[in-house]
Amino acid sequence: MSSQTKRVIALGFFDGVHLGHAALLRRTAEEAEKRGCTPAVFTFDRPPKEVVTGVPCPLINSPEDRRELVRRLYGIRDVIMAPFDREMMTTGWEDFVEKLLVGRWHAVHLVAGHDHRFGHRNQGTPELLAEKCRALGLGCDIIPQVSIGGVTVSSTYIRRLVEMGQVDRAARFLGHPHTLTGAVRHGRGLGTSLMFPTANLVIPPHVLIPAYGVYVTRVFFTDGESRPAVTNVGTRPTVNSGTDVTVEACILDFEGDLYGQTLRLEFHQHLRDEIRFDSLEALRARIAADAETTRRYFEPLP
Repeated sequence: MSSQTKRVIALGFFDGVHLGHAALLRRTAEEAEKRGCTPAVFTFDRPPKEVVTGVPCPLINSPEDRRELVRRLYGIRDVIMAPFDREMMTTGWEDFVEKLLVGRWHAVHLVAGHDHRFGHRNQGTPELLAEKCRALGLGCDIIPQVSIGGVTVSSTYIRRLVEMGQVDRAARFLGHPHTLTGAVRHGRGLGTSLMFPTANLVIPPHVLIPAYGVYVTRVFFTDGESRPAVTNVGTRPTVNSGTDVTVEACILDFEGDLYGQTLRLEFHQHLRDEIRFDSLEALRARIAADAETTRRYFEPLP
């Protein structure tokens, strides 16, 4: 990524990359195209609030997923993911604009949300940003809040929906299915006995997983191919006496070894709560029924 490139830069943390963010990102891509510049995002590797308060903040997406989503869905080319460290925390808002965004990253136009705060002690406001841009001869857009059915689209609200397992409602506010990406680790080798290859995903630290239960999901492989999957989130009480939380996808119509691969999992619908079956046969029968429901979910409408 060349720092000499002229950029139109969207500012924000972009957790979830939801429909509120979409308005910023579309505006960024549009302005960049008009100016012949690179559409970019400036964000942080961790939530500033977590660093300031010391209280861990569970996230909808890992930094890698945020980067992938803004690129794939909105055509953002550069994702500047800065470490939120002591130096960044104490940078005044004017220096942040002049020295970093303009000086280092060659911003010619900035796009921010109506409630975006930035700089030391959050002293930078959208009003001050617009004023500063005028003084520096930069373009600036402040994007109003986005609501759906009277509910403001926010990462906080979407986090709550994901925690409750309401992934189909979360998708309405995200504008895309809730996404988790992880490397496949060795499970207990039960996949074959349960009819489908299973992928046990390692979830990145500080990333939310949906409420325990079984979900209609779609798995995307690194080559872009995808398959429907029945995914269990929880402790797998029928086959596991421990309390380890797992995200395990039974991948339909697929053969092959996935160990070590990185998979993207998209959550479409909560199927049922996680329950303990009396035998593997009962579990197998239920997975077969869940697989059928999942196949029907993805069948094209007539």
